[in-house]
Amino acid sequence: MTTVDTPFALIDTDRLDRNAARLRDHLHGLGVPLRLHVKTSKSVDFARRVHADGPITVSTLAEAEHFADAGYRDVLYAVGIDPHKLPRVAALLRRGVTLTVLLDTVEQAEALTRFAAGENLRMPALIEIDCDGHRGGIAPADPALVHIGRSLGSHLAGVLTHAGESYFAHTPEALRQAAQNERDVAVAAAEALRAAGLHCPIVSVGSTPTAHAATDLAGVTEVRAGNYVFFDLVMAGIGVCGLDDLALSVVVTVIGHRHDKNWVLTDGGWMATSRDRGTQAQAVDQGYGLVADEHGDLIPDLLMTGASQEHGVLSTRDGRPVPDLPIGTRLRILPNHACATAAQHDRYHLVSGTTWSRLRGW
Repeated sequence: MTTVDTPFALIDTDRLDRNAARLRDHLHGLGVPLRLHVKTSKSVDFARRVHADGPITVSTLAEAEHFADAGYRDVLYAVGIDPHKLPRVAALLRRGVTLTVLLDTVEQAEALTRFAAGENLRMPALIEIDCDGHRGGIAPADPALVHIGRSLGSHLAGVLTHAGESYFAHTPEALRQAAQNERDVAVAAAEALRAAGLHCPIVSVGSTPTAHAATDLAGVTEVRAGNYVFFDLVMAGIGVCGLDDLALSVVVTVIGHRHDKNWVLTDGGWMATSRDRGTQAQAVDQGYGLVADEHGDLIPDLLMTGASQEHGVLSTRDGRPVPDLPIGTRLRILPNHACATAAQHDRYHLVSGTTWSRLRGW
């Protein structure tokens, strides 16, 4: 890897494979299939390694189109549908892709049914359910749920929820409670639709924390997760993984020193690692990322504490002198948020020396 210019995204495939097997085995024991979320990697090479040609979740229509080009035929677009994007959805359906969309308002449902009627297509849709106040969705007891279901008619495919607040759970019990609540809310919403005489075959739940913490998935038909294959410092901070599970890092080079400030400067700024400070609200603030040597061994108490566009600043947690890192030394930065860091790069370099391409854009 010494011939590759820094900064670049590096994947430890041994860790990647171990992380993938861990969740696969856990969900197999619970009897529920995984629908891999590809928003973290946005890489067909990656998905084929950990999930073959199984069902996937995407966060952009560009991802849906990209993975359809690669042969994926069961795709869930898990962001509320903008009616202006329905022609792109129709184009994928006509290609033989089962593309399921997401919505949580009557307005979206009515727009979808009008468009689908004009195109003579069935456009499967899930209703987003709010299980923890994190983002979008409606409560399972909200009368609007059945109204939306009836507005969708034959396009109704089921319900979906995402326990986003689980990213702020900091104990094993809190994680288990978040997973159980996610399951209970999704199943309650499905039962409310069925009680109204509506067909609700899909009950979709998922987040990386709850996927690992779940012990009861009765009534759930699929689990979505994506971050788990890379993991990151936020996941380590809430106890979902350990630091030695982090499979993604950014390789940077030492380009200078500020001895008066006790700094080491690198060529990896926020354009390489992102500005995500997700651990700032946790018990241990990891700055912009932990620092390891070129082999992946952590350097004690050294953090990336500052970032401008193309410069990274390394300093020690306790103010002790920074280690002697000569100009040209290569280091790895372990990121706070794997999704945000991966998004800065158009390819991954593997420790084996090969590369995987990565999609960008919407």
